[in-house]
Amino acid sequence: MRTLSLALVLAATAFAAPAVAQDMAAPAPTDNSAAPGEAAAPDGSKAFGIEPYVGIMGGWEQFDNVGNHGIPRALNSDGSVRNNYRADGALVQGVVGVNVPLGPVFVGVEGNVIKGVDGNIDWEYGAAGRFGFRAGDSGIFYGKVGYQWVNFDHFAQFSTNGGRTNRDYNAVTYGIGAEVGPQSIGLKGITGNAGFRIRAEVNTFGTAQSFRPMLGIITHF
Repeated sequence: MRTLSLALVLAATAFAAPAVAQDMAAPAPTDNSAAPGEAAAPDGSKAFGIEPYVGIMGGWEQFDNVGNHGIPRALNSDGSVRNNYRADGALVQGVVGVNVPLGPVFVGVEGNVIKGVDGNIDWEYGAAGRFGFRAGDSGIFYGKVGYQWVNFDHFAQFSTNGGRTNRDYNAVTYGIGAEVGPQSIGLKGITGNAGFRIRAEVNTFGTAQSFRPMLGIITHF
């Protein structure tokens, strides 16, 4: 009896060992991989989803001081043009938005608030739509179009009675950019697994009347 029991144990062990080894060798599926039969992007990640995100960026912007889009030339008290005035400055920007992946592409909307920290730009705020291509599940290349409001600190035009006028200026804005967050270091993509991406973009105001390069971090969840 003891011999028979030992034989049964050895047989069960020999049968189970290959199955256990196979399970251990198989890689665990990632949260953002498409399930069998589910629509997938070209890289095998989920094709559809909704991704809210927030971010912070830093950069710089310079406006053409030529009176476009209602932005007047900076004048001295005698009415002469202040040729040494530059409508530019360093900026800190906060963004909040949502992406909607659609297979190999995506669409989204985004709002922004900008504070000038050095120079003559005081505040900016606006909203834009984004659209572009997914680079795997952790990168995107995009274009954006929206509307932006700008307020200049100390930017004033002297009136005929010597008073100063300050106001907001607004126009269409557009730009291009990219975000990168390699899966290999745990920065997952836009259909699952919260993480961080590095964003770089360039925007302009009106008919190319400003140049605003920005760089920052986007966190999605």
